[in-house]
Amino acid sequence: MPTTATTDRPDATALGRQERQVLSAVGCGLGDDEIADALAVPEDTVAELLARILVKLGLRDRAAAIVHAFDCGLVAPGRGPRARPASRTVAVRAAESAPRMGISLLGPLQVRRDGRLLRLGHLRQQAVLAVLALGAGRPLGQQELLDDVWGVEPPVANVVPVYIYRLRKALCDGAGPAVIERGPRGYQLVPGAVDVDVARLEELVTGIGKADRAGEPLETVRLCTRALDLFRGEPLAGLPGPLAELERLRLVERRIALVQRKLEWQLRLGQEAEAIAELFALSAAHPLNEPLAAMLMRALYRGGRQADALLVFERARRRLADDLGVPPSGVLRRAHRMILRGDEAGPGPGPSAGTAAGP
Repeated sequence: MPTTATTDRPDATALGRQERQVLSAVGCGLGDDEIADALAVPEDTVAELLARILVKLGLRDRAAAIVHAFDCGLVAPGRGPRARPASRTVAVRAAESAPRMGISLLGPLQVRRDGRLLRLGHLRQQAVLAVLALGAGRPLGQQELLDDVWGVEPPVANVVPVYIYRLRKALCDGAGPAVIERGPRGYQLVPGAVDVDVARLEELVTGIGKADRAGEPLETVRLCTRALDLFRGEPLAGLPGPLAELERLRLVERRIALVQRKLEWQLRLGQEAEAIAELFALSAAHPLNEPLAAMLMRALYRGGRQADALLVFERARRRLADDLGVPPSGVLRRAHRMILRGDEAGPGPGPSAGTAAGP
C-alpha cells in the first residue's frame, strides 16, 4: 500500500479543474454516485475522470488516490466536497430499509450481513471499524481515530481515509448503500443501519437495573442471562489500539459484574445448584476475585457441601499469598467464619447485588 507521496510523482497541479474536484471528492471518501451528485455530472463521467487521474498521477488504485489527495494537500480533515443533503437523506432512507447489519464486539470482531460473515481486512482496519461501532453514532474525526487506534505511534501516512474506503466496500459487500458516512465533524456509522451488540448490552443493563429496583428477581435473572449470552469470548479479542484495550478491560469487568448479579439473585431464590457450576467456571477464570470465591463458598455451603466450601477458601488463601503476598480480605474471612459457625442462613449476599452491574 502506498504510504506517502514520492517526489517523482506528479502532484495535483497536473490535473484539470474537474479532475482536481474528483480527486478531492475521492480523498473525502465519497463514492462515484455521491461525487456525481455533488458535481452534477453523470456517474460514468466520474469513472472516466478517475481513470484519467490514476494514469496522470501514476497511481495504482482508488486507495492510492485517497492517500495522494491528502499527501499533496488537496484534502485536509474537515474540508472538501460533500454530497448534497438530499443525497444523504436518500442514503439514510436506503440504509433504514435495507437488512440490518450486525457488528459483534463481545468477542473477536465479527460483522454479518444477511447472515453472512464479512471479510474486514487486517487488524488495524478492523480496529478503525470497532472504534466507529463503539462511538454509538457520534462523529469521529481523523485525529480521534488515529489516537484511538494508533495511540502515540501514528502511521507513517494518513491511512484513515484508505481504511474507511476499504471498510465501506467490505461492509456493502457489493450490495446496498454505504453504512459509514462522513460529515463536517467526522466519520460515523449511518444511524439505524447497524446493530451493535455492545449497544444492546447497555440497553439490557438498563433493564436489569429497573427490574432489580422493582424487586423482580426472576426478571433480573432472565435479563442477566440474555446479556451474558451476547458474549462470545474476550471482547475485542486481538484488536490493537488504546481504545480497544480500555474497552476490553471495561467489558470484561461488566461481564463479571453481570454474572455476580445474576448469581446473587439465584442464591436468594434458592437456586444453588444452578449457580454452583457457573461459579466454579468463573472462579477458575478469575482466581484472585475474592467476591466470586465468597459466592462460591456460600453456594456450596447452602447446597450441603461445607467441606468443599472450606476447600475453596483454602485454595483462595494460598493463591492470594503466592501471587500477591496478601491475606484474604474481609469478605472471604467473614464467609469462612460463618461457615465454620454453621450459620443456617449462611453468609448472605452483600449490598453489591443491586449495583454490581450498574453502568
